[in-house]
Amino acid sequence: MSLTDLFHPSSVAVIGASRRKGEVGREVLTNLIESFEGEIFPVNPKADRLEGLKCYDRVSHVSADVDLAVIAVPASIVPDVLNECSDSGIKDAIVVSGGFKEVGEEGAKLEEQLKLIARDNGMNVIGPNSLGVISTSSNLNATFAQRMALPGNISFMSQSGAFCTAVLDWANEVGMGFNHFVSLGNKAVLDEVDLIEEWDRDEETEVILAYLEGIDRGSRFIERAKDVTTTTPIVVVKSGKTEEGASAAASHTGTLTGSDDAYDAAFDQSGVIRAHNIEELFDFGSILAHQGPPENRKVGILTNAGGPGVMATDALEGYGLKLARLQDETLDNLEGVLSSLASRQNPIDLTGKADEDDYREALNYMIEDENVGSVLAMSAPAAIFSYPELTQILADAREKTDKPIVGALMGGQLEPEAQENLKEAGVPNYFDPARAVRALSALVKYGDVQEMDRSTPSQFSVRKEEAEEKIEKLRKSGSQVIGLEGLEVLDSYGIPTVPADIARSPEEAADIAEDIGSLVVLKVDSPQIIHKSDAGGVRIGVEPADVAWEFSSMMENLTDNRPEAEITGIRVQEMVDGEEVIVGLKRDPQFGPLVMFGLGGIYVEVLKDVSFRVAPFSAHQAREMVKSINGYPILEGVRGKEGVEIDSLVDIVQRVSKFAVDHPKIGELDLNPVMASSDGARVADVRFRLEE
Repeated sequence: MSLTDLFHPSSVAVIGASRRKGEVGREVLTNLIESFEGEIFPVNPKADRLEGLKCYDRVSHVSADVDLAVIAVPASIVPDVLNECSDSGIKDAIVVSGGFKEVGEEGAKLEEQLKLIARDNGMNVIGPNSLGVISTSSNLNATFAQRMALPGNISFMSQSGAFCTAVLDWANEVGMGFNHFVSLGNKAVLDEVDLIEEWDRDEETEVILAYLEGIDRGSRFIERAKDVTTTTPIVVVKSGKTEEGASAAASHTGTLTGSDDAYDAAFDQSGVIRAHNIEELFDFGSILAHQGPPENRKVGILTNAGGPGVMATDALEGYGLKLARLQDETLDNLEGVLSSLASRQNPIDLTGKADEDDYREALNYMIEDENVGSVLAMSAPAAIFSYPELTQILADAREKTDKPIVGALMGGQLEPEAQENLKEAGVPNYFDPARAVRALSALVKYGDVQEMDRSTPSQFSVRKEEAEEKIEKLRKSGSQVIGLEGLEVLDSYGIPTVPADIARSPEEAADIAEDIGSLVVLKVDSPQIIHKSDAGGVRIGVEPADVAWEFSSMMENLTDNRPEAEITGIRVQEMVDGEEVIVGLKRDPQFGPLVMFGLGGIYVEVLKDVSFRVAPFSAHQAREMVKSINGYPILEGVRGKEGVEIDSLVDIVQRVSKFAVDHPKIGELDLNPVMASSDGARVADVRFRLEE
């Protein structure tokens, strides 16, 4: 699907072009007249001419070909207008009209009509409820905003039209330009996936920025973004970080998985850089639009003031960067530049005695140092040189190197000459040293993205049909929540388990324990009891000779404490030593199966030391998932304690990923605990929640 005519039309019709100034249709028409060099056709049955242009009563009566229609009519007639556009051969439209799903059920029905018309006729539609579209490369301002965007190499999309107008005002003030600027509106037809695909093909787009409130086609977004980010950075601010719904979960995984975890995992897997606020979004976009990733994470800091240099150094670790250790040759060269009071180690403090020649020479030596991946050039105002002079030094240095350079020239507003020097060179400047470091971190993050694993998921020999039959049998038992009886389902996917036979009497429990012949664990089997330990439904390290008594004691306590629970029996299981971890699954409405890994056991919801990936994923990503938790050193072995077999955990995580994709009927899954040791890992307890 090509969106060429949407962003580069040769002619535009404004349907609903109004005679009254201030009306949306009139503002769109005025903006087009002031910017667009192609043909413009106002459509309004009540006017002969508008702004000196011939007016048409219907779009079908326009004699010339129309590439793009901007629709600004009441919502109730938008479907009819869109049909007429299709009949007239118009394949691209922007619906700025409001009154659709954002206003309630009736509006949602109209939007569904719009969607069906567009899809049945192969139309590309932005909106409805959109501010419009700007494309500076074709001088197109098809919006009702008050300002046109400045030209640039950043393409920006937003689900909020009001935010678009604010961004345009701000960007014009600071001199930030855009190639394409799109208000997505309700995303009835075209969405963020369509735009990143189109902008990836656009040679004039170097960076993609987005403000999103949600992503509907989650799997497709991951797939396409993973390809796009190999050559084009994508930076997203995602709003709406809430934890609603966790209390209704039927598993530890459900409780620990917030609505935002899936977005974090999806962005991480697809190479999308997540900005946490608007300032980050545009700081990251600005530096990525003009500079490339450094060869390493080590930063050289040059300053004429000690305090700001310390601030910058403190900020490095928090953003995943390191202070470069300067080579001896660099330090020797700097001796001829530095005063007796200057610092001889990175950060290099030239002190207030340094003039512009000292700064230029020190900067060049730092750039030439092979240990330095990027440079933070800092300065407090000094009488001995001016910022126009210093910014020219930075601009000259930027021309000679591929190493990123960012400025932290502290003080008030830079002189216009100084601002122009930095803008021409693509060197961003910040008052706050920490903000400058954060901007550098975006380049490092994108370097990591370009090198990230993009391999396909591992393939396993599994018995999918057998597992499906077992799941269906469990479903027919009448319960939506499945406990230890679900272990046999895992066996079909080659996931090692600790068998747990069910006993319905003390004698039966004793017989099972005698067959095991070692210490056992007793666990209540009840769909109503999620947290067995909290309910007194677990006994650990029981001798076979004591099993009958413990069985009776546990049943008596459970009957008193949880009279509402349906207890089907007590599971008797071999006691296995090892570190306890959890592997879980939850279905996300946007991205599908979300797999979780972390430290497990009874403290899992307290520690919350977990990581997430959207299934399916590769062996490399599964290993990174295991390694990314804070407690990973425990799994490796600490204080002389033998570590666990990591490969076995990676294998279980991958098999759960495969299981999640193959069986959409599983809504939630807990493998907790998975007992991991140097001999491998086995699932000791399981809990499924079946979808309706």
